[in-house]
Amino acid sequence: MFSVRVARAGLRATAQQFSVPRTAAVNGLRTYATPAQDVKPPVSLFGVDGTYATALYTASAKSANLDQTSKALASLGQTLKADRKLITILSAPTLTVADKQQIVQELQKVAGADKGDILKNFLNTLAENNRLGLLEGICEKFSTLMGAHRGEIELNITSAQELDTKTVNRLEKAVSKSEFSQGKKLKVVTKVDPELVGGLVVEIGDRTIDLSVSSKIAKLNKALTDAL
Repeated sequence: MFSVRVARAGLRATAQQFSVPRTAAVNGLRTYATPAQDVKPPVSLFGVDGTYATALYTASAKSANLDQTSKALASLGQTLKADRKLITILSAPTLTVADKQQIVQELQKVAGADKGDILKNFLNTLAENNRLGLLEGICEKFSTLMGAHRGEIELNITSAQELDTKTVNRLEKAVSKSEFSQGKKLKVVTKVDPELVGGLVVEIGDRTIDLSVSSKIAKLNKALTDAL
């Protein structure tokens, strides 16, 4: 496992200086230099992880490596979700420069992008700015950018327990026929949140349909409180 290798390998590799043809500092964030042509992200993202995801998208688009970068980040995102201990390791404030370099090398291997200069430079940038702990969020937001680039719209389905494939397909089919889909291809993202107790929360675009039991309980409690 990646977490075992990172935690036990001693994390002792020679630190290498992050290097790209040119870099520019924006609010303390090192980012890639921009050629003459402009690349406009398909959607605007917020937060520090959104800023990094947008910078990576722009750099990848300019070098015609969007698909390669997308696959690499998808692999990293799946790994981080499968082993939550990795987030703790990446966010550790005591990591040395050598530790971070070893982690970057391991992340490249997991991403299957050992020869990818863009991803390597990007991961080194995160390490230098002590932002490796943002990697999961960056992966998610980069996926959002790619979905918009492909003309997709995210359909987020949150449930108290994991839904079976048949139920997810029925929900996707129902939403695709509604006005909410805006005629776009749906990208289904399922999440589990035990605090919902039961039911579903469906989000598409800027619309949210809350059919959760927790929401109904909250409304009932409010009604009872207002009545007393």
